[in-house]
Amino acid sequence: MISVKLNELLSSDSTVEDLVGIMKEVLGFINEPGKEVKGDPFSSSKKHYVYGIKGLAKLLGASSSTAQRIKSSGVLDAAISQNGKIIVIDADLALDLLRISNKNWGRKYFK
Repeated sequence: MISVKLNELLSSDSTVEDLVGIMKEVLGFINEPGKEVKGDPFSSSKKHYVYGIKGLAKLLGASSSTAQRIKSSGVLDAAISQNGKIIVIDADLALDLLRISNKNWGRKYFK
């Protein structure tokens, strides 16, 4: 069925819209002809980002010096992207990394 539609598309004069329609149907974006599926996997993800040390401090509920100290410790390296002065932090990943890191630190002396 797919190859038949593709052969028809290639043999006739068709528009880009026709090609897009066939691609959507093949990839599963359309259940029935003309009805699109709501869950588009190529839509923008719902990631939450914070920017800069002040954004990290606000996310953590701490001072900017504490946020700088946590950033410099290397605990959040997987969540931080930095290019020059611009710092972008994946908030969800940063909180998860801190949660994991907090389990490792704990109290060192138990009596």
